[in-house]
Amino acid sequence: MLTEAVAILDESGAQGLTIRALATRLGGGAASVYWYVSGRDELLDLAADSVLAGVLVDVADAASDDPLADLRTIALTLFDAIVDRPWLGAYALRDTGRQVHSLKLYERMGEQVMRLGLTPRQCFHATSAVVGFVIGTAADMGQELPDAVVSGELDQQQYLATATAQWRTLDPDEFPFIHHIVDEFAEHDDRDQFLAGLDLLLAGLELQVRRPAE
Repeated sequence: MLTEAVAILDESGAQGLTIRALATRLGGGAASVYWYVSGRDELLDLAADSVLAGVLVDVADAASDDPLADLRTIALTLFDAIVDRPWLGAYALRDTGRQVHSLKLYERMGEQVMRLGLTPRQCFHATSAVVGFVIGTAADMGQELPDAVVSGELDQQQYLATATAQWRTLDPDEFPFIHHIVDEFAEHDDRDQFLAGLDLLLAGLELQVRRPAE
């Protein structure tokens, strides 16, 4: 049931997954789905959790002598999973009471932070910051494409080039930052941009380890 639910989500997004649609896909009636879940919300949570179970398997070998490297590996794997499935970001870690794999994934990330010897407060804030950055950035990068791209009028590279050209016409006195970074924007790679931000977070975490707890 969850495999088919994920397939519908991959094809049509969250709006496409209804109890009726899933029942039709399974060749039965809605009552057969309600036998396993209380409603659509639980179905969405469990479908997301089933995907995160795969993430847990993928990071099973992330167990080195470097907790920051292991945290980076787990974070990047989670990021890639959400980018591949844009619907996932809204439901990952939404209800850990019934999303056992989501909870275990959060635990795995938190355990890497614990290895740094930080206080419980520092561990909570650090892990929350990394998880929030991963999910938020991946969800943003996987958001619905502009109409011009969806319609085929422009491909993504052409759309980016159009935006870059528009930025270059801005008044440099009013938008000095935009003009400072526009060449980088024109050639940027989304995944590299994410990794740069993640590495900044981890570098900050490493600095916190070196100074006394507040």
